[in-house]
Order: sequence, then C-alpha cells, then structure tokens
Amino acid sequence: MRIPPRFLTLVGAAAVAGALLTGPAASAAPVPASASAPVSVVAAATASVGRVCYSALPSQAHDTLDLIDQGGPFPYSQDGVVFQNRERLLPIHGSGYYHEYTVITPGSPTRGARRIITGQQWEEDYYTSDHYASFRKVDFGC
Repeated sequence: MRIPPRFLTLVGAAAVAGALLTGPAASAAPVPASASAPVSVVAAATASVGRVCYSALPSQAHDTLDLIDQGGPFPYSQDGVVFQNRERLLPIHGSGYYHEYTVITPGSPTRGARRIITGQQWEEDYYTSDHYASFRKVDFGC
C-alpha cells in the first residue's frame, strides 16, 4: 500500500503504523463528518460535489497531484496551507482537515483559479477550476 506524504504528515507515522498493525478502530483516525455536523449539512455538502476522472483533469493537475505525493517542492508559498471550506461545499470536517494546492494555469500572471484540495483520507482529492465555486472529487479509477 502506498501512503502519500500528506497522509503521514497529517496523521503521523505512529498512527499509520498502529492502523496497519491493529486496524482502524485502535488508531487515532479523524472524526467522521457525521459525528461533527448534522446529517443534513453533510448530505448537502456531499451532494454538491461532483466527480471527475483523473484522466479528464488538465495535465497541470496531474503535475500538482504528483508534487503532493512527493511532498513538494511547490511553486507557490501558499501551497499546502489549510483550506477552511468556508463555502461549505465539501463534506464538513474540523479545521486542518483540508489543504489546498495551486494547479498552474498556463499564461496566467497569477496563481489563477484552479486548485487541488486534499482531505486526510487516501485519494480524497478535489479539483476546482473556478476558485471554490464548485468542486469535483477526483476518481482515480477511470
């Protein structure tokens, strides 16, 4: 099983080892969204997120996902900062659960509007091309 660096830094190597050796019940796993927010809020957030095949993402998004898995270096100092989910379009979790990374927009003099937002679960990656107005969960199986 491949464990990305973002997972190790967010949860800690000891928790990962504990989860692998004793199962998820004994590890310090994140609190599920359903335990921290009303069901209607979680359902609304989940329903507002679409899906996108990994193969349908722009090549720059592939580059960003590769950099995330490698642990950087990232092109912008803001990459890796906590994403607050103020729009409440993603499933609701505690502060620090999500992090954002820039997807370079060719020809743009700024960071542009494209981002990858990562959650703490394996392959929990969301793509936005419109600066957080909408999100699509990346489906790595297609």
